[in-house]
Amino acid sequence: MFARRLGLLSAALPRRRCLHTACSQAPLAGVTVVDLTRVLAGPFCTMLLADLGADVIKVELPGRGDDTRTWGPPFVGDQSCYFVSVNRSKRSVAINLRTAEGQNIVRQLAKKADVFVENFLPGKMKELGLDYPRLRALNDTLVYCSISGYGEDGPYVSRPGYDVIAASLGGLLHITGAEGGEPSKVGVAMTDLATGLYAHGAIMAALLQRYKDGEGQHVRCDLLSSQVSCLVNVASNYLNGGQEARRLGTAHESIVPYQMFHTRDGRITLGAGNDAQFADLCVRLSLPRLLEDERFATNALRVQHRAELVPVLEARLSESTTAEWLETLEGAGFPYGPVNNMEQVFSDPQVLHNGLVEEVEHPTAGRLRLVGPAVRYSKSENKVRSAPPLLGEHTDDVLRQFMSLDDRRLDELRQRGVIQ
Repeated sequence: MFARRLGLLSAALPRRRCLHTACSQAPLAGVTVVDLTRVLAGPFCTMLLADLGADVIKVELPGRGDDTRTWGPPFVGDQSCYFVSVNRSKRSVAINLRTAEGQNIVRQLAKKADVFVENFLPGKMKELGLDYPRLRALNDTLVYCSISGYGEDGPYVSRPGYDVIAASLGGLLHITGAEGGEPSKVGVAMTDLATGLYAHGAIMAALLQRYKDGEGQHVRCDLLSSQVSCLVNVASNYLNGGQEARRLGTAHESIVPYQMFHTRDGRITLGAGNDAQFADLCVRLSLPRLLEDERFATNALRVQHRAELVPVLEARLSESTTAEWLETLEGAGFPYGPVNNMEQVFSDPQVLHNGLVEEVEHPTAGRLRLVGPAVRYSKSENKVRSAPPLLGEHTDDVLRQFMSLDDRRLDELRQRGVIQ
């Protein structure tokens, strides 16, 4: 049994050489990812894998590339700020999937890959001969991840899926916005990002499973399911408590106080998640009388008497500036923070201390500043490894490496519009 397990493990281990420096410290060094995703959820997922050392080969349409290459302004040089935000540390190959030769090239890449990620409409990969059964026949250790709008089957299977649509269907817009106001889109595409995170974790789990049994599998993620799963307590309130959700601005359905308040010159957000934190808040705001008021003795009572408590806190906080309150609240036992704009975010001392901004040199846009990985390891490397690629920047290198194509063959494919 041990010998068999050892054989499976050996067969499942990545076989490619590492393309990055400090390979031994990159958890995914030697793992090859063929990436057929565009826009946000898929590229965000594969960027996270690339930061961990995977060799991510981004397959794009010649002459056009990822849709987000044209999304702007703003642009940095000739590059879309949107595109550069989620496509670092990857290699770009431009392959025309509308041609039989282009489809065969991708099959050859998948044959030697560890992971394949796509976010086309369900059924499109089968039309191209790139669906999971076809690729599994070529490489049974392949982890194949599909990201769709609503799932691989069902009544919405043929619908295109964008973040704000899935957020609408999945209830996020309904619960976002000012109390009594219209539903509102969240400031960034959180449904896409959550799906990318789900896909990233699912791929890692499938790779771990492969190390155990030597086999790949098909992983399916979709925007709608991700969004509904992220309703968490709001969903439980409805499913178990029979309570329909409502918009509360920055306030919390089940905790009071837990929201943004206006100061004399700005805004501050604070929360008291238990009675001890509420007591500390009252002392620091010089409102000891609230501790003697039976209406506010417990969180359940504070939720019940939200309309009486919040105006008192709002009035008190509006008496001083944000900076003055931050000084007063320093060392408090409850969480608090200012409502920062982007300039304030990236000059915040904790953001600077965490080293979240990394710089890379881009061949046409010059020096780029990118928000680096949010996760740090005590041993392993998780970092920005290279600038976002130009369209087709690595086509020749990748096809030489994986298919041993020479210059003559590459020129032929390029002249026929198969590659760029």
